Formats: sequence, structure tokens, C-alpha cells
Amino acid sequence: MDDTKILEIIKTELNIIEETLKMHLDSQHPFINQVSEYIIFSGGKRIRPLLTVLSAKLFLNKKKEINYNYIYQTSVLFEYLHAATLLHDDVVDSAEFRRGRKAARQLWGNQATILVGDYLYAKALRLASLLRDPEIIDVITHTTLIMSEGEILQLLNFNNSNLSEKEYEEVIFRKTAILISACCEVGSILGGASLENRNALKHFGKYLGLAFQIVDDLLDYLGLQTGKDLGKDFKEGKITLPVIYALKRAEKEERKFLLNLLTTPETEKKDFETAKKIIEKNEGFTKSKIKAQHYINLAKNYLKPIPNNFYKDALLFISDYLLTRDK
Repeated sequence: MDDTKILEIIKTELNIIEETLKMHLDSQHPFINQVSEYIIFSGGKRIRPLLTVLSAKLFLNKKKEINYNYIYQTSVLFEYLHAATLLHDDVVDSAEFRRGRKAARQLWGNQATILVGDYLYAKALRLASLLRDPEIIDVITHTTLIMSEGEILQLLNFNNSNLSEKEYEEVIFRKTAILISACCEVGSILGGASLENRNALKHFGKYLGLAFQIVDDLLDYLGLQTGKDLGKDFKEGKITLPVIYALKRAEKEERKFLLNLLTTPETEKKDFETAKKIIEKNEGFTKSKIKAQHYINLAKNYLKPIPNNFYKDALLFISDYLLTRDK
């Protein structure tokens, strides 16, 4: 299908998702709504709820009666979960900025930020419980458990210069890919997919999520300035895939320079630029891009057995977009 038509439909879906998000932020306490709105409506791409909706509609022709509100209401709980993790991450990382604006903790403090993050987790689980579908509730609660483990794993691996590629992928699976996988799996359940197709969407989301996070880690070095605190992860001492690859190939002095910067609280711009050159020279960026492409290819393979329709085209379109995005 023509990309322009796909973009038009995606835009329509995103508008409905946006309105549904606003509708469900209904705390009786204005402060909670204020902080929640600050993080949720700060320029997020809505990839997670969009994947949920598209994964549901991929199979809807197999069901006689469709409650579309049910699908959109389910999709937004994933955005609440995601927003909760962002609030908690910013406290753990002592972040100054998020999506080009001051981090919530900078405006309201760590305690309030953590508590509103807890509220958004609870909000998501409450929406899940209202579905009264044991399968969906099981996927969502299992996902939140795995995500919590991912946060702890990342903390334990802080400044771990010996972090292996396998260990890195375990962290990003739990922090990022598991949630995107759950979006696609829950969407397929809502759409009435067979067990085989549900499993296919689960794995499609997993590999899409792994690629998404690798690209995100690349953008810490190569992204546009707008909306992203360039070098944020590097300055915080996070060992991501480009660094892992570079450290494997780097000469002794280059390796020493990188490791020293990763453990230095304040990194000057010129030092960060030098680090980028070292990573590029040692193929950290190139090999990371290849790895992300590998995961996108795996994700697409899981869609091959599913009959062609518009929503399959849209999922493939998003897969390509996630690989080539620049912010």
C-alpha cells in the first residue's frame, strides 16, 4: 500500500489515542494530573499504543462484534506504563532533561516524581483489571514484573566496563523490548488472533523492541539536538552497544580514554566528540546499526505467515521507520 495512505491512517489512529489518553487522566487531585500530563504530553511518539491498535486490527476481520473503544482504552495503558518508567528513570539517573524539557524531578522533586510514577503504574494496572480478560491481565502483570527486573539489572551494571553484548541485550529486553512485545501480543488477543498468530506478534514486538532500543542508544551519539539530550547516556556512565563494540576493538589508550570518561561525572563537549570519533573508528556505530537491522529483519519474518492487509503493511512501515528515525 502507498506510504502516504499508511501515514494518513496512522495519523488518524494517533489522534484517537491522544484523545483517549486525555480522557483517562482523571485523578481527583490536580497535582497528579499536572505531573502526569507533563510527562505524557511532552512529545512521545505513541509507538506502544499504536502498535497495540494496529496489532488488534490486523485480526479484527475474524471477529463479528467489535468494541473499538475497548481497543483504544487498552492501548493507552501501555503509554501510562511507559511514562511511569520514564519518571522513575529520571530520578534514578538524576536526569536534568527529558524530551528537550526539564525533567519532572527538576520541577517537582524526586519524591513527588516517584509517587506520580507509582500512580501511573497503578492507573495502567487498574485499566487492565477492567478488561476482565485473564490472558491480557497475565501478559501485563508479567510485563511489569520483567520491566522492574530490567531497571534493577541496569542499576547493577552501572559503569560495568566488562558488560557483554549478551548482558546488554538482557537489560534492553527487560527494560524496553518486553513492553513493546506485550503491546503487540495484547493487541493480537484483542483482535481474536489464533495462538500461533498471537505468538508471532509477541516475537515481532520483542525484536522490534530490541532494535528500537539499539537505535535509541545510537541516537545518544548521533541524534538531532532537538528533543534529545545528546550524550546523556554516555555522560551518565551507561555502557550501551556502541561502546561495547568499540571497547572490543579499541587500542589500549583509546579504551583507557573511553573508560575514564564513562566514570567522569562532568564530560566536556570536546571530550564527548573525541569519544564519538573513537567509537566510530572502532565500528561501534556501524556494528550497532547492523545489529538493529538484524532484529528488524527477524521481526518482519514473524509477520510473513500472516495474510496481507493494510494493518500488516502499517506494521512493516513502522518497523522501517523505527530503524531510520533520527530522534
